[in-house]
Amino acid sequence: MSFASLGLIDPLLKNVQRLNYQTPTPIQVKAIPAVLDGRDVMASAQTGTGKTAGFALPLLQRLVQRGPRVSSNRARVLVLVPTRELAEQVLQSFTDYGEGLDLRLMAAYGGVSINPQMMKLRKGADVLVATPGRLLDLNRQNAVQFDQIETLVLDEADRMLDLGFARELDAVFAALPAARQTLLFSATYTDEIRAMAASILRNPVDISVSPPNVTASKIRQWVVPVDKRNKPGLFMHLVDEKKWTHALVFVKTRDGADYLSAMLDEAGYAVDTIHGDKPQPARLRALERFKTGEVHMLVATDVAARGLDIDALPLVINVDLPIKAQDYVHRIGRTGRAGLSGVAVSFVCADEAPQLAAIEALIGQTLRREEVPGFEAEHRVPQTSATGQIIKKPKKPKKPKVLQAAPKAVQAIGTEPRLHGGKTVAQEVAKGGEDTSLSGPNPFSVTKSRSKPIGKPPAGSRKPADKPMGGRSKRPR
Repeated sequence: MSFASLGLIDPLLKNVQRLNYQTPTPIQVKAIPAVLDGRDVMASAQTGTGKTAGFALPLLQRLVQRGPRVSSNRARVLVLVPTRELAEQVLQSFTDYGEGLDLRLMAAYGGVSINPQMMKLRKGADVLVATPGRLLDLNRQNAVQFDQIETLVLDEADRMLDLGFARELDAVFAALPAARQTLLFSATYTDEIRAMAASILRNPVDISVSPPNVTASKIRQWVVPVDKRNKPGLFMHLVDEKKWTHALVFVKTRDGADYLSAMLDEAGYAVDTIHGDKPQPARLRALERFKTGEVHMLVATDVAARGLDIDALPLVINVDLPIKAQDYVHRIGRTGRAGLSGVAVSFVCADEAPQLAAIEALIGQTLRREEVPGFEAEHRVPQTSATGQIIKKPKKPKKPKVLQAAPKAVQAIGTEPRLHGGKTVAQEVAKGGEDTSLSGPNPFSVTKSRSKPIGKPPAGSRKPADKPMGGRSKRPR
């Protein structure tokens, strides 16, 4: 199979040849003809398999071959993405594939001034790549209208349809023309997301070129059990011991990213960070420095987990597991791309056992565990299974209770009482008499004495005065 056999026009064929694309990937083979035919598509494939080209190439061709020129403050193709970094990357892909074509392409996202984006939209955009929040800001200011939208693309569709974007997407869908083409592309889909997608797609082509939610087979994965407080020390130990010099490191929080970055910087590594507190230009600059090799270690939160294409990245380190299992697939998908091999190692503490179980259930395999000498976990990480279960350690059988001898004081009280006449109960029973101790007073019972009520004396009564020693009692004055 070749790109020419998929029906692409010559300018696009020249561009993919210039980019050294030899043969189309399975997702491209199935998606490109469906998109060219104007069909709705729901596509799923592993990370790093060329999904962006699967929708960008045919959409560029449709824009060139049909439809009127785009009007001012309008767009013909709208691509929605979850992060700013992904918006820039998707725009770059459209630019590379569409070189030489007379088309206007732009990206719009938050974290930067809105005015330059409004100025660009005055000329219209054949392709607008945007994050939902900034898109709605532009629409509220009449900088962009949706009446010329021909195709809507949700890239990283599972994240876009997640609850975090539900309100923004509802507003966008309500403003879009009903007669449009809709394309959903992602590496992971849950059953809930598939059900939601069914409401926005019309007779879609369902494309899945690999089992759902699986990781690339050439990525070696394992986990290291460790206590939470020892994760930074373990990280620096492994970086030094294994000579890791080029890695994308994921943490849960912004503070965690800055902390690890400071440790790496002090140790002499070229390092940068990406997280939500950094201005967008600084985030893009850090990513570009990492791609060019100027920075060897990039410490990031999940804003860098999706869609970023980093050539020949050998290693992904999860210092913290992601909250959502799907993000694990996307995180480690930054390595092992385009058929290359990669390594993904994750540090797991006892608190993260439910997250580990959810990840293993999603990818359908139990991850190998390797303890590092000197960093063994004091708080045991429970065993997990590929079905998502946490295997609890069997409880030790309870020891049988041993009756203990009564204390001496009780033994003294509990000596066998004697009946009238000096005989004991045992002697009387042996004689054939009645065991009167069963109806008599219980030697272990405690008789409560009646106590006087505590409180003020009744009205009119006088409390006797204390008698002084050696004298008469005095009357109260």
